[in-house]
Amino acid sequence: MRLTIRARMRAWTAGAAVVVASAGATATAPAAASHGDRYDRAIEAIMHKPIYEHAQWGLLEVDPADGRMIHSQFANQFFIPGSDTKLVTISSAWHTLGPDHRFTTPVYAVGTRTGSTLSGNLALVAQGDLTMGGRTEPDGSVDYTNVDHTSANDLPGATLTPEDPLAGIDQIAQQVRDAGITRVDGDVIIDPRLFTPPPLDPQPTPLIINDNLIDLLTTPTTAGQPARLTWRPQVAPYTVTSTVRTVAAGGATNIQVSASPDGTQIAVSGTVAADSQPILRTSGVHDPDAFGRTALIEALARAGVTVTAPPTGPNPQGQLPAAYGGDPRVAAYVSPPYSQYAKLILKVSHNLGANLALCNMATFEGKTDCFDAFPIERDFLTDVAHVPSTQFQLEDGRGGYATERATPIGLSQILKYWLGTPDADAFRLSLPILGVNGSNAISCTDCPAKGKVFAKPGTVIGQDLLNARLAVADQSQAGYLEAGDGRLLIFVDMVNAAAVPDLQGVVEVFNDTNVISALLQQQAAAHGSRHAWKQGLKTG
Repeated sequence: MRLTIRARMRAWTAGAAVVVASAGATATAPAAASHGDRYDRAIEAIMHKPIYEHAQWGLLEVDPADGRMIHSQFANQFFIPGSDTKLVTISSAWHTLGPDHRFTTPVYAVGTRTGSTLSGNLALVAQGDLTMGGRTEPDGSVDYTNVDHTSANDLPGATLTPEDPLAGIDQIAQQVRDAGITRVDGDVIIDPRLFTPPPLDPQPTPLIINDNLIDLLTTPTTAGQPARLTWRPQVAPYTVTSTVRTVAAGGATNIQVSASPDGTQIAVSGTVAADSQPILRTSGVHDPDAFGRTALIEALARAGVTVTAPPTGPNPQGQLPAAYGGDPRVAAYVSPPYSQYAKLILKVSHNLGANLALCNMATFEGKTDCFDAFPIERDFLTDVAHVPSTQFQLEDGRGGYATERATPIGLSQILKYWLGTPDADAFRLSLPILGVNGSNAISCTDCPAKGKVFAKPGTVIGQDLLNARLAVADQSQAGYLEAGDGRLLIFVDMVNAAAVPDLQGVVEVFNDTNVISALLQQQAAAHGSRHAWKQGLKTG
C-alpha cells in the first residue's frame, strides 16, 4: 500500500473490486451466479465483520472467454476507486505512447565553439522522463522495491533501490565531454517548456530527478550514541543535519524531518531503537529546475568540464532561445521503454508517475496543458478499449481525489481489453502479484493463491474526528485470477465506507480484500479443474 493526502483524505494503493452473491450488511442488490460453496461462505463472513456494518461491497468476477458472470453485486454502481484510477491512466498512456516509446532528453550547445570551449550556454531540454536513469538496471529494466521511497514518510518498510539517482545526469555530462567540450563560458539552463506543471499532488514537472525527493536514511548505532545518517542525491546547496539519537533496543523509533522554506536546509531529528532496521524518510525538492541545473553543473565538473557560471542559484530560463534549429546536440539521455515505467507505476502505485502520465499523453499530442490528456483518455476508452467513459469520473492520474468514481464493470472492461492485445502478458505481469511483489507482496505470502492473483490495489482513508477513528473510504483490488484449467478470470473487489479504530484496522481491511481475492482464485482453481476434467482437458 502507499499513502497520499488530499483534503484530509489519504489515498493509498487502490485495487479493484469483487462482489460475491451475498453482500455485506447493507448490500441487498440481487446477485448473479454464485457457486454457493465454502469459498462463498468465507467471503460472506469477511463482509459481515463489524467494521463493515455501514460499508458497501462491490464485487464482479467474469470469465472473459464467454462473458459469463460468476459473481456480481453492485457491479454497475460507482465506488471511490483510489489507485485503481491508475488502471485507466496507464492503460491510456501505454496505448497512446506505445510500450516501446522512449524519452530522449537532449542537451544543446547554444553559442559558438572555439576548440573545446563553448562561448554560450548548454541547454538541457526536459522531456518528462520519470526517472532520468535513476532506477535503470544494467539490463535496461526499471528497478523498484515493494514499498517505494516515495511512500517513506507514510508507510513503514520503505527501502531504496541501489541505483544512483544521478546516473542519467552523469551520462549526459560525460557525453558533453566526449563531444569535445571542456569549458563552458556561460551557463547551464534547464528548458522546462515542455508543459506547464499542473496543480496536482504530487505535481509532475518536465525534469524529475529522484522523484523530486531527497532520501534520508537513518541507521541506529549503539544506545546513547548519535544515529548514522546517509542521504542522496547530494547536490548543492542542499544540506542535511541530523540530531537523531539511538535509544535502547525496544525503545521508541520516532523520526521527524523539517526543511527551510526553500527546501535546501533539511533537519532530521528524533530517536531510533538500537534494534531497528534503517529508517527511510524523504524531503521534497522545491525547485526541480534549479536542482537539475546544479546537478548537471556538478556532474560536468566530475566529467572534466568547467562551467564559468555559479553552480547554485535560480535556473535562468529567460536566456533560452525560442528554438534550437541551428544549435548542435551534444548529449542526450534515452530512457527505458515506457512499458518499464508503466510497470513501476503499477507495481508500487507511483503517484507522481501516474500524474506525469497525463502530461506525457498531452505532450505526445503536441499540447502543453496536462489536462488535455483527458480527451485522449476518453477517446481511448470509447474507441479503443470500447469501455463507456461514463463508467468513470476522474480528476487526476493517480486516484487522489475523493470525488473520483469507477464502477466494477468499467474496471473489468479495461482488464478485458488488455487480454485481446499483444501486450496482455506484459500488462498482467506489471500488476502487483499476490504474496510476491509490488503493493500486494505483504499479503498471502504462504497461501495457495500466492503468485496466482495479479491485481492493482488501492486505499483511500481519512479521519473520523467525531468518533475518534479512521474512515476507509475505499479499499479495492482489480485484476486477474489464474483458474485451475489455465484460464484467466477477471475480478474487481471493492469496499467503501468501512470504519476502523486505527492504522492496524486499515491493514486489516487491506488484508481482507486480498483474502477475498485469494478465496476467489482458490474457488476458480477448484471449479476450473473440475470443469477441465469433465471436458477431458488437461488442467493447469
